[in-house]
Amino acid sequence: MPKMLTLAFLACVVALPGHAQLDKILGGLGDRESQGDSKTASGLKEALQIGTDHAVDLTGKTDGFFKNEAIKIMMPQKLQSLEKGLRMAGMGGKIDEFELSMNRAAEKAAPAARGIFKEALTQMTFDDARKILTGGDTSATEYFKAKTSGKLATAFRPTVESAMAETGVVKQYKELTGGMSSLPFGGSLGGGQSFDITQYVVGKALDGLFYMVGQEEKKIRTNPAAQVTPLLKQVFGKH
Repeated sequence: MPKMLTLAFLACVVALPGHAQLDKILGGLGDRESQGDSKTASGLKEALQIGTDHAVDLTGKTDGFFKNEAIKIMMPQKLQSLEKGLRMAGMGGKIDEFELSMNRAAEKAAPAARGIFKEALTQMTFDDARKILTGGDTSATEYFKAKTSGKLATAFRPTVESAMAETGVVKQYKELTGGMSSLPFGGSLGGGQSFDITQYVVGKALDGLFYMVGQEEKKIRTNPAAQVTPLLKQVFGKH
């Protein structure tokens, strides 16, 4: 495809909204469509590779969760309503240690997502790419959720379990809930028998990771400074 025609195709992809965009692509380019489709899909895959790698880098490091207020893992909801009482009972230090240990476990698990995201990218079809391109600001993130959530949960769990053993999550949780059993408001939470703390941390780790993927996707779509390669500028930049 001549250079000027390629650029014109990409400009149409970026400039036209929703169904009008697809009608223009599918109705006006004929046999030349597949070449443009391939470049568009390649641009999307490049964007998603960069975005997911950056999200993993941001979360899979010390304080990646703990010092990011948007994704920091807090006390389980079952305990949040009792936190004030626990602190008044002199257990504030244990609560702080417990929260820190959960976040450390999530930070250790996050790098396991990198390979799973790459696998999802290799399986992306043009139909997938087209839906992502014409979707909302986080449509790629939703694609990854649909394609990878199960695999990520499976991959994260042993890593989280191992990290929790190292960072003392289970120990901290049992100390908290064990201490609660002797308090008037402790109720049935004593001993931690009715709550899967590992699943809780895995779920929150995935929530935080996907939140960061979504933030990276928004930046690539809308911020020229985040379009760090020529192909990204062509597919997402304004012409």
